This record gives sequence, structure tokens and C-alpha cells, in this order.
Amino acid sequence: MSGFVHALKILKTYTYASNSSVTESNEGIEAGLIHKYFTEGHAYEVILDFLEKRHNIFLCLRTLKRRLQNAGLTRRTDYTPIGTVHQTVAHELRGSGWLLGYRAMWQTLQQKYHLRVKREDVRQTISRLDPSGVQLRSRRRFVRRGYVTAGPNQVWHADGYDKLKPFGIAISGCIDGFSRKVMWLRSGSTNNDPGIIAQHYLQCLSEFGLLPARLRTDCGTENGTMAAINCTLRSQHTDDFAGALSHMYGTSTANQRIESWWSFFRKQKTQFWIELFSDLRERHLFNGSHEHKCLLQYVFWASYKKTSMSTDSCGTTTPSDLFACLSVHQVNLIPCTTCLTVSWEALHHFDGIMQASSQYNLCGDENLEMHFVDLQRRSGLAPPVNWTAAVQNYISMKNMSGV
Repeated sequence: MSGFVHALKILKTYTYASNSSVTESNEGIEAGLIHKYFTEGHAYEVILDFLEKRHNIFLCLRTLKRRLQNAGLTRRTDYTPIGTVHQTVAHELRGSGWLLGYRAMWQTLQQKYHLRVKREDVRQTISRLDPSGVQLRSRRRFVRRGYVTAGPNQVWHADGYDKLKPFGIAISGCIDGFSRKVMWLRSGSTNNDPGIIAQHYLQCLSEFGLLPARLRTDCGTENGTMAAINCTLRSQHTDDFAGALSHMYGTSTANQRIESWWSFFRKQKTQFWIELFSDLRERHLFNGSHEHKCLLQYVFWASYKKTSMSTDSCGTTTPSDLFACLSVHQVNLIPCTTCLTVSWEALHHFDGIMQASSQYNLCGDENLEMHFVDLQRRSGLAPPVNWTAAVQNYISMKNMSGV
């Protein structure tokens, strides 16, 4: 009997010790969670909510404050030395932290580095270390990455413009990356035909007698022939981008130079035509059919001409000036390579592409085109000299042809 009592005492002692260790373990977990959420800068009510909903720990506000006091965690004392704050902010500014305002930086210092710091101290520190960044953020302006190229004729950016495609007008363009000079801007019934895009490129080379050091396009199949021609013409050169390296493929959205120019082009030019043709559609004068597209192309074709533009970064200097007479304007540049010229003999090898592409007619339908030519001749309609006359011609010819 005495042995049984002794065993019972041992069991009680072990159970008490076990429960005590479990209690201590739970308290340690609670203390760690409280410390974590406090150093992250959360308010007392938020900490209590996190403990309850995430960890099933129920505490009252008074208990939480007592736990914080016992752990030496307070809001208004024991701040991190300002020197440490200065070094940490400087470290963050060397990385992605330069994008942050002082509120976001203050939160980063608390959550990432567990520093106790006043928000006003963070604001003053950033103002001293990054005054230009503070000024930019105060203007609420988006900072774009810089575009760097050695000079004119170093990179040409080619792309298609599809905003007018619903009305049968497809545009293809190319600009010089440095000067933003328009190398070509052509409209047609399609900008997806590799032969037509290659023809635009060859005509441009023939006009300027120059070859770009690099050509940048998207991955569309319409650019394949042009890319092959460029690499072929550059195959005999010895610079770093000769041969296959003279052409760059990439996404259309990343082709930033010409994408920026398309934005300008829409604001200054094509937005008017988009709204005009949309108005014809809303008035049930255009339904997107092949016949309507051909008629619209035939009537409005003369409205699209090569567009010039100015550059806002070079004062009164025009793109043509920058492209042709760079030394006159004394622009600070990376040293340029020698201008790459192209001879008539070299271009003569691609006469087959030029001749094949020249067989394309206005809207891809020779019979319709000839019908509209004959209709305009018989009706006595004069060629339109402005958009209002073009609209009247379009409506008149649509009614006469019955399309």
C-alpha cells in the first residue's frame, strides 16, 4: 500500500512538471508573437485581433499592455540611435528603397529591421539623403528609366500601328532611336505581310543610303524578312553588332522608343480619324465589311502622309537636325561608330522583293478598286481636299455603288 502511495506522488509531481513546461512553452510562443507584431508597428487593437484570429490566443488590452511592459516594449522610449537609422535608410536608398516615401520607409524600418524610430526622424533623414527623390515624389510624377544610345543611326525601332485597323487602314513605322526622326511611316491595307514591311525597309535604305547599326522589332512574323535583310547587309561588317547581332527581337510593349512615339502620334493625329470613322459606324454608314473598308481606303487615302515631330529634350532642334548634323548641336554622347552606308549594288540583290511587293493594290481587291475609280469618274466627284469633302464623297459613292 505504501508503494502505491509513493508511485502516486511521483505521478502527480511529473504531471505538474509537465503541465508547467507546457505552460512555459505557450507563454514563450505568446511573448514571441507579441514582440513580432509590436515591432512591426501594429496598434494594440490590431495585435489583439491577430492573436485571436490567427493563433487562437485570447487576451484583453490590459493584459497585453502588462506583457509589453514586462518585456520592456514601449512606444515612446528606447528609440533606435539616429546614426543607425541614418545608415539603414542610406542602405535602402541604394536599392529599391529609393522609390519609397517617408511613410513607407518608416514602415520598412519597423517591419524589416525592427527599429524603433519616429516617423518625423525618417522624413528628415530622407530629405537629407535623397532631396531630388523627395522633390520628384512631391510632384507625383512617374519616373521612367532613361534611354541611352550612342547617337543617330545606331538603333532603329520598327513597329506596326493597329488602332485604325478596324477601318481597314494599317500603319507601319520606324524611327531613329536617338533623334526620333521618322524613317518611314506608311499606311496600307495590311501591316502583317513580311514582303510589304521589307519593301518599306528597303525603300528607306535606298532613300537615306544608310544602314542602322541595330534594328529593333517585336516577334511578329511580318518582321522576319526585314530582319533577315538587315542581318545579311551587316554580315560583312566587323563591329560588335555585325551580322546576326544587328537585329533585336523583343515584346512590342518593351519597344519603348516607338511606343512612346505612337502615343504622340495618336494624340496629335490619329485620334481625330478614329473618332471620325467611329462616327460613321455609329451612323450606320460603315459596318466593317470588306467593301466598306475598301471604299474608305480609296476615299481617305490621301489623308495620311509622313508625319514629322519635334523632341522636347533638345530645345528647338528638330529630329532631322539631330539625325543629319549632330556635331553642330554639341550634344554630349557616347562615342558613335562610323555611319554605316549601303550601296545600290547591295540593295540590287533584293529587287525581287521590291517587285513582288509593288504588285499590291490599294485595298487588296483589284476589282473593287477599279469599280470605285470608274464610279468616281462617271459621277464627276472631285478628289477630296479636306476631311469634310472626303466624308461627302464616301457617302455619295457608298449610295451609288450600293455597298
